[in-house]
Formats: sequence, C-alpha cells, structure tokens
Amino acid sequence: MLRSVGPVWNGNEVWLVSAGGTLFFAFPALYASSFSGFYLPLMIVLWLLMLRGIAIAFRGHLDNAAWTPFWDIVFGFSSLLLVLFLGAALGNVVRGVPLDGQGNFLEPLWTNFRLGPQPGVIDWYTTLTGVAAVFALTQHGALWVALKTEGAVNARARSIGRPTWWAVTVITIVLTAVTFHVQPQIPASLAARPWTYVCPALAVAGQIAVWRSLPSGDELRAFLGSCAYLLGMMTSVVFGLYPVVLPASTNPAPALTIYNATMACGWGSRGGCPA
Repeated sequence: MLRSVGPVWNGNEVWLVSAGGTLFFAFPALYASSFSGFYLPLMIVLWLLMLRGIAIAFRGHLDNAAWTPFWDIVFGFSSLLLVLFLGAALGNVVRGVPLDGQGNFLEPLWTNFRLGPQPGVIDWYTTLTGVAAVFALTQHGALWVALKTEGAVNARARSIGRPTWWAVTVITIVLTAVTFHVQPQIPASLAARPWTYVCPALAVAGQIAVWRSLPSGDELRAFLGSCAYLLGMMTSVVFGLYPVVLPASTNPAPALTIYNATMACGWGSRGGCPA
C-alpha cells in the first residue's frame, strides 16, 4: 500500500503548498482572513501532515515486531484525523464564519457544538462534513489500493468498497439535505444557474459508476467513478456559494467574495470591483 502511494503523496502535499501560494496572490484578503481565523486547526493539519511523512520514513528504519506496527498506527491515525479536519474545514466554509466589518475572524476549536453567530470550528454540522469526508476518502482509498495491488491486499480493499459505498451514498443524501437548510444560498445559486446542476449530476454518476464496477472487478472504472464523485461534490460547493468564497455567520453583508477578496479591489470595495 505504501509503495502504491509513494510516487504521488509527496506531490499531493506540494499541491497544498501551491494552493496556499496561489490563494495569497489571487485573493490576499481571503488568505489573510482564513489563515488567521483558522490558525489552530491549520497548525493541527500541519502537524498531522508531518506525522504522516515521519511515519512513512521511520517505519523501515528498524526490523522490529513493535517498531513497524507502531508507525503504521501513527500513519493511519494521522491520516484519519487529517481527513476529518479537512472535511470540517470545508464545513466551516459552507456554514460561514463570524466575520467582522474588516473581514477578520477568530474561531475557537469548539463552543457549544451548535450553529449560531459565534460558532466554533467544530460543531454538529462541521462534524457531519468531517465524517462524510472520512467515508468518501475511505471509499476512494480502498478503490485506489484495489487498482494498484494484487492478491490478499487487493481482495481486502475490494471488500471494503461495497459497505463504504452505502455509507457514502447515505451520508451524501443526509449532508445535502442538511446543507441546503444550513446554507440556503447553495440551492438558490444552483437554481439561478441551471447549467451548474451538471456538478451534482457528476457526483451521482460517479457513485453509480462505482456501484456498477465493483461486482465486475473493473477497478479502473470504479476508481475513476470515485474521482468523478469527489469532483462533483467539490464543484457543487464552489458554484453553490459563488461569488462568495467565505460566507459570514454574523451578517451576510461582510461576506468575502471573489471581488472584495482580490488584490485589485481590496476589502473596502464590498460592492464589487468597478468596471
């Protein structure tokens, strides 16, 4: 399994750094607001990323019955928490954060686990999005391992595929219904631009492709179906919030949009860039 991810996992983490750099140059107000407001969870994510790399590097240093399993547990635990926190972060973006008049905010890790004008990073909704991310990427990872391995590891990965498919499908339906209630802008935005329904349709088509491919053993099509599901879900969020990039839980007026978060416009031009 580690050999299957070896050529790509480092590169994928570089993409995270590149995304942060691109965010800084394209939307500096969004970068400043989100990286300061989410300071604690971002530090946790950074440490979890480091633990993943350390676990992969250290597990082969000693041939010992306790050493290797210990680092395997560290790798699995840090990976699980990483997905949970990144899913919760996406939930924060959808739900909204307590922005002030200058576009700044600072959230505690948790408050009372309820939605409201002053929420924490972790509440019942962001926990739900985190759990949904865990199920979705468990399915995705299992299909990747099945595609890249043979024998007992392949059989074990394929056996995980069908139960996680059901979990992903059910939690996607629940999360979609809850999200439409928590953030009414998403269904309204999709309805205003009917062509954007191609995004949720892509997610549905991806899950159907996974279901149809599992019994036949078409591992490549199953993995590509999972890719389509993830792409469809992420783009549904993007187009559902557009032009907002960071909603406000306090007041819709100071929400960060693609216009007031850019270098050219700045936070002061909340009404949008002049033509």
